[in-house]
Amino acid sequence: QVQLVESGGGLVQAGGSLRLSCAASEGTFSGYTMAWFRQAPGKEREFVATIKWSGDVIYYADSVKGRFTISRDNAKNTVYLQMNSLKSEDTAVYVCAAGLAHRYGTYYYASGYNYWGQGTQVTVSS
Repeated sequence: QVQLVESGGGLVQAGGSLRLSCAASEGTFSGYTMAWFRQAPGKEREFVATIKWSGDVIYYADSVKGRFTISRDNAKNTVYLQMNSLKSEDTAVYVCAAGLAHRYGTYYYASGYNYWGQGTQVTVSS
């Protein structure tokens, strides 16, 4: 079983940047597609970005495209989400996920992932 732990969240002003990390405290990411989802208070969880284990398949939500970058270091069992030009609308709990989305064709959906972290809070002030 894979245990995921997110870090790097915090309070930042609009236009600023943060880098989130997702590390495996137990197990390994080997072979898994990784993703970031986010959930704001009173709203549904939404897809943010995903990256295949090989790193050659990457998708972003339209709302973050051009501003966020997902990457991974498989040797370190760590996935990153670099967030630039942050907006107040980006405020949410960001959650890391791992699964076989590449196998099922469910990159954009929670059903493609079976391991989830507890999340890290990102608050963007304006």
